[in-house]
Amino acid sequence: MNTPLLEARALTVTIAGKTVCRNLDLRLETGACLALLGPNGVGKTTLLHTLAGLRAPAHGEILLDGRPIKSVSRRRIAQRLGLLMQQPEDSLPASVLEIALIGRHPHIDFWRWESHADVNLARRALRLAGLEGLEQRVQSQLSGGERRRLDIATILTQDSPTLLLDEPTHQLDLHYQLALLAHFRRLARDQGHGVIMSLHDVNLAVRFCAQVLLLYGQGETMLAPVTSLNAEILSRLFHTPVTAVRAPGGTVFLPG
Repeated sequence: MNTPLLEARALTVTIAGKTVCRNLDLRLETGACLALLGPNGVGKTTLLHTLAGLRAPAHGEILLDGRPIKSVSRRRIAQRLGLLMQQPEDSLPASVLEIALIGRHPHIDFWRWESHADVNLARRALRLAGLEGLEQRVQSQLSGGERRRLDIATILTQDSPTLLLDEPTHQLDLHYQLALLAHFRRLARDQGHGVIMSLHDVNLAVRFCAQVLLLYGQGETMLAPVTSLNAEILSRLFHTPVTAVRAPGGTVFLPG
């Protein structure tokens, strides 16, 4: 059996007296694209931060490339795992290209500048994120959607095989939602990356992911193929009626 990119064993995560998950077993294999779904406040961000090694679990362990993540240096973690935060960092007095190149820092020795290959990788990521031509613009001059796409371009420039994405579609219009999620799916399918993304749109999860991890609250979770989702499961998950509608591209889930 191949070593998974990221693994959680008997993982229990708590925050402020609330249990996010209890005894969760999760294996993120190469080529996997998994959606994290659940209502607001259930702990999706907390779980992603825990999987990234930013906070300690209440119980269980997390393995990165088969090694306990707590024994791995932060530099090595950043080389192997990229985390897209939900909230952007404070603006920096730097250009769009300079911000994207921050993604290369874990891979560059302290005494070296970015190489031509690093710059080309950043420029390609900016092009994929629709920011070509804005390389010299100062970050503070970007719109909210452009800043979000710059965050994504920085993660793509980091080029880590394990990707944890916290609401990657936040502030993106429909075109960029579809284009960038399709790119992350291609990274998994064609380049062997592993992707976990928290989403609010169930239909995007169905379209771009093969598995889902549902967070119900009080520690209850369900890990299942995305094809197992139905109106009953989603109505219970989101505490509101959900209807499954047949559409030309497959089943679509709608509220009500």
